[in-house]
Amino acid sequence: MNHTHDNHADRVPGALGFRMPGEFEPHEACWMLWPERPDNWRLGAKPAQEAFVAVATAIAESETVYMGVSDSQYENARHQLPAHIRVVELSSNDAWMRDVGPTFLTHPSGRSALIDWTFNAWGGLSDGLYFPWDKDCRIRLKIAEMLGVERFATDLVLEGGAIHVDGEGTLITTEECLLHPSRNPGISRAEIERTLAELLGISRVIWLPRGCYQDETNGHVDNLCCFIAPGEVVLNWTEDASDPQYAISHEALRVLDAAEDARGRRLTVHKLIAPGPLYIDEAEANGVDRLRHSRPRLAGDRMAGSYVNFYMANDAIIMPLLDPARDDQARDALAALFPTRRIVGVPAREILLGGGNIHCITQQQPRAGVRW
Repeated sequence: MNHTHDNHADRVPGALGFRMPGEFEPHEACWMLWPERPDNWRLGAKPAQEAFVAVATAIAESETVYMGVSDSQYENARHQLPAHIRVVELSSNDAWMRDVGPTFLTHPSGRSALIDWTFNAWGGLSDGLYFPWDKDCRIRLKIAEMLGVERFATDLVLEGGAIHVDGEGTLITTEECLLHPSRNPGISRAEIERTLAELLGISRVIWLPRGCYQDETNGHVDNLCCFIAPGEVVLNWTEDASDPQYAISHEALRVLDAAEDARGRRLTVHKLIAPGPLYIDEAEANGVDRLRHSRPRLAGDRMAGSYVNFYMANDAIIMPLLDPARDDQARDALAALFPTRRIVGVPAREILLGGGNIHCITQQQPRAGVRW
């Protein structure tokens, strides 16, 4: 696995003392991208833009928010977003900053850096969700230039939503995604683990078998399970044995219950009830343009809804509101898990209709040199 840092291939971030902090650690900022493509977001992306504005506004109460916007949408986004959100020109093929953006690293010296993963639109020409993805591939370099931070490039195909870390040496992911033939064919599990250790400063990988049912990212872990503190995870859960999600969640629980983290701790698993099941309705499907190179949105399709797909801002948890029958229960559960943070619910069905949720459209930039 090749890593390059501006032509210095011998520089490995983990060996240099860099690490990927947990999302629950202090943030400097949050990065997002503006939705506009009509073949993924219904009605010309206007309902999605409203939802993105609500998410950005909620996060901006805690930390700086950068919204990357194409030139053609710049004035519209600037008009819709509050003045204190920083709108920057940053073209993209779609709006999933978690997956197309960088993974930020920090160093005890106070320096920051980022990982420039290889992105292939969740599966390339064989299995990907759209073509082309050339603008997405330049985002990490552009952010490194904007911030003036070190950039470590790798040919490992990986999206940010495929990993969560505890900031103390443990990473959690799914076999379904990182071992998927459309990501890194011919690279073994051991090689992937070694590369993640070199890049992120981790020493233990916990492999969950599968991601959420019908997750079109080939099973991103951020829709299923996340660290909320060292030694503690939240897991998407259902007690409905007839739901295909039931077997996935129970399978994940067995792995988590048997796992030890990098420091030899057993994990505490908090179950978070799943919404729905949720399905695309006919009007929603009919509002999406049908193009040959993008994934169709069809009436009756089940969506991979999950309350685990929340964002941990400095002072708040920004959670998706997805199901009136379950939203309050999920909110109460998160309030108990995060007693020092406000729980802010944002109507997020319009984001889910595009294939992801609040965590998928955000990417935290950790505060450099600060330990949790």
